[in-house]
Amino acid sequence: MATMFPNSGVQDPFAGVDFSQLEKSLRRPRTLMDFLLNSATTLATLAALLPLFSVLFMLIWRGGKRLSLAVFTQLPPAPLQQGGGFGNAVVGTLVMVGMAMLMSVPMGLLTAIYLSQTNQSKVAETVRFAAKVLTGFPSILAGVFAYGAVVLATGRFSAFAGGVALAVLMLPTIVLTSEDSIRMVPSKMKEASIGMGATQAQTVWMVLLPTAIPGILTGVMLAVARAAGETAPLIFTALFSNYWLFGHGRVDLNQPTASLAVLIYNFAGVPFKNQVELAWAAALVLVLLVLVANLIGQSLSSKQVQRA
Repeated sequence: MATMFPNSGVQDPFAGVDFSQLEKSLRRPRTLMDFLLNSATTLATLAALLPLFSVLFMLIWRGGKRLSLAVFTQLPPAPLQQGGGFGNAVVGTLVMVGMAMLMSVPMGLLTAIYLSQTNQSKVAETVRFAAKVLTGFPSILAGVFAYGAVVLATGRFSAFAGGVALAVLMLPTIVLTSEDSIRMVPSKMKEASIGMGATQAQTVWMVLLPTAIPGILTGVMLAVARAAGETAPLIFTALFSNYWLFGHGRVDLNQPTASLAVLIYNFAGVPFKNQVELAWAAALVLVLLVLVANLIGQSLSSKQVQRA
């Protein structure tokens, strides 16, 4: 029978309830199954992360021993030469990724604006489908395209050709992420802008783009992270060089250019210890560059979610 609370006329709703039945015990089938499934999920997660952390450990252990200021200021060594560095490869990577951004970001952003403002259009659907297909585009085919479009046309390997190949790889990521970011802008903001007499161009330029800029920058940084680590497109376009990209006080983009990815590819398979160690150090630097780009992209993405 339900009991009464002292000095009140309210009955105790928990009177007669056996709270010992609510205690967690592995003897109960449901609790035991929950424990086993959580343990299996944890073990599977650790097993999936083990290769990643093992690679990072090897990179830090073997590549960190050769990291110094000298490797960023010196040129790659000859096969039997000691010392050296990969400063020209760092510069070449940054220059080619920068050129790829200059080519892909404006084109990708304009395409994203068109797609976000055009709903029922066969052209928009075709462009969107093509962009989605290009996200899984093998990187070596981008190198073949740039080789035929730039290298054969100019008659030489160059940093510009490498930038074109990387721009092809970056473009679909920028288009799709920028379109999604623009579409995430609340429709009330667009309607309020039009209601105040702004044209569609003014609404896009002064309302949609400033609001969607964190998401757009996220897509750009993710595209940069992908392009920076590509090797096959640069073998077909920029090839490699043991010299600095700039000489005689100017930058010559119409010549073969070194990059970190190709340097790792070239040095990792040679029988010379010094060059193999430089390959490990270059791999560590490249991973850090990609990691920084991804972290910036994730940070901007979180800001976009908070605004939404």
